[in-house]
Amino acid sequence: QVQLVESGGGLVQPGGSLRLSCTASGSGFSIGPMGWHRQAPGRERVLVATITSGLITNYQDSVKGRFTISRNNAKATVYLEMNSLKPEDTAVYYCNSNIRLENGTVNDYWGQGTQVTVSS
Repeated sequence: QVQLVESGGGLVQPGGSLRLSCTASGSGFSIGPMGWHRQAPGRERVLVATITSGLITNYQDSVKGRFTISRNNAKATVYLEMNSLKPEDTAVYYCNSNIRLENGTVNDYWGQGTQVTVSS
């Protein structure tokens, strides 16, 4: 059984930095594109950044130049380095990945979410 486990959220002051991690656990799978989404209170979940297995990245306009997505395929882990954080970045952050199982099935997996709060 495949699970995505996130870590690294917390409380940070405006202008500060945080690094989120998300690791796929289990066995017998291969990971395709990975990404981070976020959901602020009362808002819809939105895409923040994605990275393909070939390391091609894409970002939401509001985080370009401040956030960096990366991945370590050997560790089945995706990271989100967040700098120059703003109060409007406050949200629950979810990682997401497209994973192929040994039987050939391709599923979309989500982490449990990690809270990021930017406040003075």
